[in-house]
Amino acid sequence: MTPIDDRHDIPAEYAEMSGALNSKMGFELLAITPERVVGRMPVAGNTQPYGLWHGGASCVLAETLASMGSHMHAQPDRIAVGVEINATHHRSVTAGWVTGTATALHLGRSVASYDIMITDDADRRLCTARVTCQLVSTRIQS
Repeated sequence: MTPIDDRHDIPAEYAEMSGALNSKMGFELLAITPERVVGRMPVAGNTQPYGLWHGGASCVLAETLASMGSHMHAQPDRIAVGVEINATHHRSVTAGWVTGTATALHLGRSVASYDIMITDDADRRLCTARVTCQLVSTRIQS
């Protein structure tokens, strides 16, 4: 995760948010609002056996961005859980960084949906994804 000192415009709770998968994949959060989330991952370490960026890594990046934006939108009384993802892989990449930009399509009371464009360092589209998150109560059910 990018250190908070490097991203002054990112709220501390998001700059410090990390998970095992995101850490393993080298995820860095670059910008976040409920309407737009930007992050990136290195190609190195996230490839398929043929040396190409793994399509599953695109899905991880897309769901991470949409989940973070949905979580920000849902707070303080709800949390976001992913319920649907689809991804179309347009081209491959073998080096550099992959950047995802999630743009909100719908920010409702119970559902949030995002369109995610994933590009390489030359700003070529690698993948187009769409993620829907359910916004659920944080209350513990007995």
